[in-house]
Amino acid sequence: VQLQASGGGLVQAGGSLKLSCGASGGSFGTMGWFRQAPGKEREFVAAWRFGDRKTYYAGSVKGRFTISRDNVKNMVYLQMNDLKSEDTAVYYCAASTGGVISSSVALVRTYSAWGQGTLVTVSS
Repeated sequence: VQLQASGGGLVQAGGSLKLSCGASGGSFGTMGWFRQAPGKEREFVAAWRFGDRKTYYAGSVKGRFTISRDNVKNMVYLQMNDLKSEDTAVYYCAASTGGVISSSVALVRTYSAWGQGTLVTVSS
């Protein structure tokens, strides 16, 4: 299983970025995005559960970020709007090959495959 994340960069506060994650080598039940800021733990951002097409968001990004999927290209995207300085972090895409219950979607340990991370820097 391989995940490849891209799309990070430098953006001004209030701007937008779209992250992409390509997946190969397996089938996945849930894919998600996490982020890790310097000196902080990795935290959940958003997830898409494929079986019922349910999406999940951290409270801090709800209404600003949107996770989506392209079934044909086997890609997952994270559209980030109205970016804030506190969104600055390395963003990781992650995948779970098994079923995921709602209470586990936001847990790092739920995901067995991780991409290499892409840096998002928001300047104020």
